[in-house]
Amino acid sequence: MNLPSPTGPDPLRKLSDELHVLAEQFRERKVTLREVMTTLGGRASGLMIVILALPFCSPISIPGLSVPFGAVIFVLGACFVAGRPPWLPHRLLAVELPPKFFRAVLEGASKFIGWIERQLHPRWAWITGTTALMRLHGLLVCAGAGLLLLPLGGIPFTNMLPALVVVIGTLGMMERDGVAVVTAYGLLLATFAYFGAFAGVAIELFEKLKQWIAG
Repeated sequence: MNLPSPTGPDPLRKLSDELHVLAEQFRERKVTLREVMTTLGGRASGLMIVILALPFCSPISIPGLSVPFGAVIFVLGACFVAGRPPWLPHRLLAVELPPKFFRAVLEGASKFIGWIERQLHPRWAWITGTTALMRLHGLLVCAGAGLLLLPLGGIPFTNMLPALVVVIGTLGMMERDGVAVVTAYGLLLATFAYFGAFAGVAIELFEKLKQWIAG
């Protein structure tokens, strides 16, 4: 995830600044994930994860994007957990983002991004103080991405909750903010509970439907 060294601070340029740069560079044409990764350079992994999760941080579903974006987030998170450099299959690197995608992300999430940036700062170092712990927290991002991969876009909050886990958890790790990381774990538990409750209701309705069909 190209995170700073635990032994010394390496402040990340504000996410809003990064998004402004991308928005201006790719404002009028389609762009592939390969181009974005190249442009972001050393911070490609973490920022790419945040950028792809941000569009889902609202109750409004975005049809058709959660599965490919969730796949990219999962692969990047898995690379970080394994201690490997950021890597994506050629098929995912060739995925094209719509024209003006970054400008839409920036405009749609600017207040949310600004609020998060104001809250984040290094604290609770015992949570993010070692490389082993950081890789363990990478599983948090993978879990959120796995839930985002599920094709449940028509159900309220099934994209928003996993996306919030991914964004808050990733930015918390990048900024060495243990409070944000713990918050992301809490959101993940709440997301599992929400998905479990929905699954229970769906199973009960299915059983009732079977009984009705059987007469």
